[in-house]
Amino acid sequence: MTDETQKAKPSKEEKRLMRSAARLAAVQALYQMEMTGAPWNRVQAEFENHRLGAEIEGDQYREADVALFRDLLRGAVERQVEIDKATDKALVEAWPLGRIDPTLRAIFRAAGYELTARADIPWKVAITEYVDVAKAFFEGGKEPKFVNAVLDHMARELRPEAAKS
Repeated sequence: MTDETQKAKPSKEEKRLMRSAARLAAVQALYQMEMTGAPWNRVQAEFENHRLGAEIEGDQYREADVALFRDLLRGAVERQVEIDKATDKALVEAWPLGRIDPTLRAIFRAAGYELTARADIPWKVAITEYVDVAKAFFEGGKEPKFVNAVLDHMARELRPEAAKS
């Protein structure tokens, strides 16, 4: 391999960070879709053309795994009814999904897609990643613990291997 080829290939840590950035972007895109009513393909294009890896208002956004971002966004939209039912099942009756903060709904939808359709991603990794996303949005709040509890319940329902842990 030449030095150029080695530089172009991201390290294992860089790949992990790019996947984390894709998850955060997917949650932001799902939130934007819910707040604006914009279709997923338009929001996807906006993120890919203007946000992923871009500098916005002096903040440099990390490069994201675009394939994962696309899969999460499209999958969460296509399977939203199924994911919302699984989320509702994990929530207490007094707090159906419709009463939950829209950012949390976006987190549950992206994570729910990973738990239902991405068996290649270990369920513990998915939960940890989305708890971290919740920490980014709700610094110092109780929401990350809530996300952890709901996603743990969902994982036990959706992934047989999680129920054994």
